[in-house]
Amino acid sequence: MTSIMTNAAAMAALQTLRTINDNMEQTQARISSGYRVETAADNAAYWSIATTMRSDNMALSTVQDALGLGAAKVDTSYSAMDSVIDIISEIKAKLVAAREPGVDKGKINKEITELKNQLASAAQSASFSGENWLYNNSITAPGTKSIVASFNRSTTGAVSITTLDYDTSTSILIDTKDSSRGQLTKAVTVNQPNGAATVSATYHLISVSGGTAPAGSTVIEISASTSNDAIEGMVSAVEAMFSTLTNSASTLGAISKRIDMQESFVANLIDVIDKGIGRLVDADMNEESTRLKALQTQQQLGIQSLQIANSNSENILRLFQQ
Repeated sequence: MTSIMTNAAAMAALQTLRTINDNMEQTQARISSGYRVETAADNAAYWSIATTMRSDNMALSTVQDALGLGAAKVDTSYSAMDSVIDIISEIKAKLVAAREPGVDKGKINKEITELKNQLASAAQSASFSGENWLYNNSITAPGTKSIVASFNRSTTGAVSITTLDYDTSTSILIDTKDSSRGQLTKAVTVNQPNGAATVSATYHLISVSGGTAPAGSTVIEISASTSNDAIEGMVSAVEAMFSTLTNSASTLGAISKRIDMQESFVANLIDVIDKGIGRLVDADMNEESTRLKALQTQQQLGIQSLQIANSNSENILRLFQQ
């Protein structure tokens, strides 16, 4: 039936053209934003996953910063500890030299005193961001320091934070409040020669003014009257300190290596998560550009189809012309 009141062909062509225009708007939005799923309306499931993973990546980025800060603290402590170990070796060498007959023990002691001052300076200088893992001047005992290492999300959606822990009580060199907490201020007991026998002797390397001195301990220093047996006991005490400090330095080195590995892992993890998010929500520009070309052609054809449908009403007039 031909009607001038209802143009079914035009209505169909218009509906098709509207659909084409809607698709073009969607494609142009994807090309403009670069996203296939930009809002929850585009794909609620993918949008939710992508939003959650972006939030996790922000947390991992903060973990990277925390690892960098932790690495700086560990490197500062290790650098100072390495210097301290060299100085302890120098002190041990000076004490061995003092064992030689005829040497000026007073001059050697002056050198040892300066080396002790350098030890104190190195320990005090090993500070980063207000933390010093080698020097303690607080009444509170040195404790465990934690470095944020990772942000984790379980399969149930629960989140947690992993830390790297380091017990600074093993690396504190000087404690101004309690000498027993410092590796260089606490008492070290050794077996010291006493003629043909041996006796127990206790020494400490640095005396802290105003602090609690080790009970029954003798500071490591020499004079012209210092016996060879006492010097050998001091050498043994310094060697024990040296062994303890090398263990502490080894621990710091292992933590530094662990931080480097974790930094690399976190950086790779962030990149992998970014790629995963991209696969879910990023638009394929090759596909979208091809679709846009096709829709532009369809739009032109739709307009022509609508024009043809609208011209059908004009053709009805010819039926009434003579």
